[in-house]
Amino acid sequence: MTAILRVTNLTKQYNHFTAVNSISFEIKEGEVVSLLGPNGAGKTTTIQMLLTLIAPTSGDIEIFGRNLQGHREELLSMMNFTAPYSLLPYNLTPKEALTVFSLLYGIRDYKQKVKFLLDEFDLAGLVKKRIGQLSSGEQMRLGIAKAFINNPKLLLLDEPTASADPSIARELREKILKFMQESGGAVLWTSHNMREIETVSDRIIFLARGQIVADDTPQNLKKRFGQEDLEEIFVTIARESLSKSL
Repeated sequence: MTAILRVTNLTKQYNHFTAVNSISFEIKEGEVVSLLGPNGAGKTTTIQMLLTLIAPTSGDIEIFGRNLQGHREELLSMMNFTAPYSLLPYNLTPKEALTVFSLLYGIRDYKQKVKFLLDEFDLAGLVKKRIGQLSSGEQMRLGIAKAFINNPKLLLLDEPTASADPSIARELREKILKFMQESGGAVLWTSHNMREIETVSDRIIFLARGQIVADDTPQNLKKRFGQEDLEEIFVTIARESLSKSL
C-alpha cells in the first residue's frame, strides 16, 4: 500500500521545552491510525504541525510523497480536520457554514454536496438555527460534516465523538469509516475513548513526553504489555511517563 503520510524525525521545541521529540511514522492508504497519549504527550502539537498551523523546529512531513512545506496549498486541499476546539462561525447557520467551506475548497455542485452532508449527518432540521444556538453534540456533527466537504484523502480527527452519546458515536464512527473506505483515504484519529480506538484502529501510536513509545496493532500491543484492555495499557504508559518526569 502507498504511504499517504510520512513523518520523519519531526521535532517541535519551545525555548527549552521539547513538545515533540524526533518522531517518525507513516500512514498507508486505507489505514486508520490512532495517536494516543496522556495530556501533554504531544498529540495536538503533532496535528497542528500536520495542518501547518505551527512550524516544526526540524524534521520532514510528506503527504502523497510531496513535502508539505513546499506544496502546502495543494496538499491541504486534499486534507481535512475536525476537533471540539475547532469552532465554526457562531453567527452562521449550518447550511451557510458548509456552503462557505465548499466554496473555499472549490467544490463543484456545492449545493448538492451541502444538502447531502446536511441529510447524512442529521442536520437538515437545524438549517434555520445559528451555530451558536446548537448543542455541543450538534456542533460536533456539523464539524464532522465539514470535514467531508472536500472528500479528503487524509483526515485528521481529534476527539471526533467526544460530545456524542454511545448510540450517536457508533453511528458517526460507521459513517466516517465508510466514507474513508470509499475514498481509499487514510485517517489519523485521537481519542480518550479506548473502546472507540480499538474499534476503529488498524494501528495505534502511543506518545509519551513527546516521543513514540509504541507503534503496533491493538492485538500486538495487548500481547506486548500483557493486558487485555487498551485502557490499562494507556494507564501504564501514562504512569511511566509521569514517574520519569518527577
